[in-house]
Amino acid sequence: ESMVTGESLPVEKFQGNPLVGGTVNGSGGLVMRAERVGSDTLLARIVQLVAQAQRSRAPIQKLADVIAGWFVPAVLLVSVLTFLAWSTFGPEPRLAHAFVNAVAVLIIACPCALGLATPMSIMVAAGRGATAGILVKNAEALELFEKVDTVVVDKTGTLTAGKPRVDAVIASERISEFDLLRLSASLERAAEHPLASAFIAAANERKIALADVAEFRAITGKGVVGKVEGRSVAVGNRALFVELQIDVHAFEERAEPLRREGRTVVFIAVESVAVGLIAVVDPIKPTSAEAIKQLQHAGLRVVMLTGDNRLTAEAVARSLGLDDVRAEVSPDRKADVIKELQAEGRRVAMAGDGVNDAPALAQAEVGVAMGAGADVAIESASITLVKGDLLGLVRARNLSRATLRNIRQNLAFAFLYNLIGIPVAAGVLYPFFGLLLSPMLAGAAMTFSSVSVITNALRLRHVPLSIPETSHPAKYAAMNH
Repeated sequence: ESMVTGESLPVEKFQGNPLVGGTVNGSGGLVMRAERVGSDTLLARIVQLVAQAQRSRAPIQKLADVIAGWFVPAVLLVSVLTFLAWSTFGPEPRLAHAFVNAVAVLIIACPCALGLATPMSIMVAAGRGATAGILVKNAEALELFEKVDTVVVDKTGTLTAGKPRVDAVIASERISEFDLLRLSASLERAAEHPLASAFIAAANERKIALADVAEFRAITGKGVVGKVEGRSVAVGNRALFVELQIDVHAFEERAEPLRREGRTVVFIAVESVAVGLIAVVDPIKPTSAEAIKQLQHAGLRVVMLTGDNRLTAEAVARSLGLDDVRAEVSPDRKADVIKELQAEGRRVAMAGDGVNDAPALAQAEVGVAMGAGADVAIESASITLVKGDLLGLVRARNLSRATLRNIRQNLAFAFLYNLIGIPVAAGVLYPFFGLLLSPMLAGAAMTFSSVSVITNALRLRHVPLSIPETSHPAKYAAMNH
């Protein structure tokens, strides 16, 4: 049910339990009764929540639009006043001077630089982001990201890899770790359970040759049993061993600390005797710790929001130094959590990769999707990180800050230019120096201002987005173990 819960491991189902449309049956067969169809299904409600959040968010009012709303009427007024002043008090021919100076004011104040200030920076920034693996859907996301003070991150597939792997192999004196993994992986090779792939991958990494299996039997929700090299082998949870009447008490003491750390513990028995356990974990991505550190160092509040169980979520949070964890949260509640943070006056960016994250991604000021995530998550988000790691989130924020800084520089230059150029074109220097600005020179000056804004915007092509080399993610890789 990872589509709904975000949990990387399957959820056990028994007779009478509800099923969610769109989820995947891991193994075995079942008969189900459809109680909700069409728009009543959970998946349809998730789509509805996404659409509602996207409609309810008002687009940001562009600073340049506000300025232009006042600037254009003001320039027209200055041009009219210039014409009246020169036609009333100017030297002969008064009408000619009035007309030339009024036109010079209009030409030099042509808001080309003002109009180019924002779109040029946004366009160049979008290209710079694409080369760094950051796909920006709209300019609004870049503008808003700079103002974000809270980052909400999903766990499975965002902070973690989303694929379980073997983390620990603990064997008794009766068997070696090598044989324990070989027997269990051989048996799991015939299974359809997601944990089976973790066992097989661990055996392949250690170059362990797997044996053939006979009399294989999968017991839904508990584990698998069969014969490997003529020996009966059982691999599963405690419920399986209770059913088989095999005592695992000797390993329970070692299993409990692993469970508290968010590991899934699988017991192994050979010839009806428990011989060890294997711990499986959804590993934290090597870059997650460094990304969290960078975000916190930048003064951002980082919140983990997941549908996974609290024990696993808190274990991951401890590894990453996160103290704000919201676990066991349903898809519709995820959007509510974002709304609650926004009601506190916070500007929120949400990073996630699953169908269950889509409503929250749409509700947040900035939604950031992992490139390898679900299509609906990518569609709901404003920014997509192609490489799917959170260091891209740090780069995206650095790009946003650089872009807004560049836009402000462009607007400041356009204003300064007009602040100087308009009075000169109106003729304020004529009484003192006898200088007038012809419309031709005004046109050249206007062109120069536009070129200057474009040149400044192009500097974004080379803006550094990476984290400092002194903070290398490799030193945090140990957190995976």
